[in-house]
Amino acid sequence: MEITPENKIRKIIIVGDRVLIKPKKHSDKTKSGLYLPPGVQEREKIQSGYIIKAGPGWPIPMPVEDDQPWKDKEEQVKYIPLQAREGDLAIFLQKNAFEIQFEGEKYYIVSQSSILMLEREEDLD
Repeated sequence: MEITPENKIRKIIIVGDRVLIKPKKHSDKTKSGLYLPPGVQEREKIQSGYIIKAGPGWPIPMPVEDDQPWKDKEEQVKYIPLQAREGDLAIFLQKNAFEIQFEGEKYYIVSQSSILMLEREEDLD
């Protein structure tokens, strides 16, 4: 199997209630036609981007059953799933996002609580 950037991104595991977001490309000029210097859009308080990977959600502990000591005590964790899904467009708070570089691309790791809104492409029928 050939290693490509897409394969490498699939190997990333996002933990807990976090998502990996690829920032949306912003226009370098305003609606009135003025050109903006580089980095102006990146300093905005609210950013947008597409969710590439999502974590499993919030872990909830399993009840402890000590009534049968011969039972195998394996760790079983269940999760409350996130609203965010891969492919969603997310509007999120920049101040709570962690910027990372992976394979020369910029990404943000954002917790579910920092996402303000999601736009999902799905049939409404």
